[in-house]
Amino acid sequence: MPVREQTASPSPPEPALPTRARAEPAARLTVRPAAGRNRRGPRLPRGVRRAAGPVGLILAWYVAATTGLLPAGVLASPVDVVQQAVELTRTGELPDAIAASGRRAATGFVIGAAVALTLSLTAGLFRLGEDVIDSSMGMFRAIPWVGLIPLFIVWFGIDETPKTALVALGVTYPLYFNIYGGIRSADSQLIEAARMLGLGRIGMIRYVILPSALPGALVGLRYALSTAWLALVFAEQINANAGIGYLMSNAQQYFRTDVIVLCLAVYALLGLLCDFVVRVLSRRLLAWRASFDGDGA
Repeated sequence: MPVREQTASPSPPEPALPTRARAEPAARLTVRPAAGRNRRGPRLPRGVRRAAGPVGLILAWYVAATTGLLPAGVLASPVDVVQQAVELTRTGELPDAIAASGRRAATGFVIGAAVALTLSLTAGLFRLGEDVIDSSMGMFRAIPWVGLIPLFIVWFGIDETPKTALVALGVTYPLYFNIYGGIRSADSQLIEAARMLGLGRIGMIRYVILPSALPGALVGLRYALSTAWLALVFAEQINANAGIGYLMSNAQQYFRTDVIVLCLAVYALLGLLCDFVVRVLSRRLLAWRASFDGDGA
């Protein structure tokens, strides 16, 4: 019986794939190191880099004084200033002056901070408070607070009260505007989410609005502390019998540029110390908040 030869039926042709859809080897992602990153040299610590500017200025000042480019009658040399600092510290005049100025600055700061906090919370949290307070603060802010010294003397005399009032006034404005701006710049989406979660007004203020205003409040605190020392320079020119400004006024009468520069350096160091304290406080209080810390080494 003849056996029929069975032929396999041809399989249907595969559909032609588009050119872009054909299987191609996956492209390899190569990451090339940034130029120069593999050749990093030794880097200086940030503390050394921060001190480079002031140290360079002092060296330039010393060179100008020793070479005669800067006469002693115009500005004393750094060596004379340091010697005067040692002498006034030995006699106790400089520590007593720093203590007297510190008391004035601390008292004025506490009063100004209390006033600023009360006004900023009232204006920031309530519309009626904003209508009554914010426009008035903007108007008074345009008045130079140094120009109020004669009026303070008329009101409070020439004792400690006008000095403290001037420092308090200088502290109030930067704190008020930064806290008020921080409250009003709270994220509306966070506020809406807090409402959906059922937070009441007290909870909203405590957990959403005040934490949002904290960065602005710390910025205002830095400005307020620097302004407090600036206001104290002017305040201690009002019939002062103690303090850094008192030493400066006496030195001005005798053309003692070494003492004047020393007093200015003390003001600057006290302001720098206050700024350092606020920086440390900011790192601790704002540890939850991601922030940009600069790029590069």
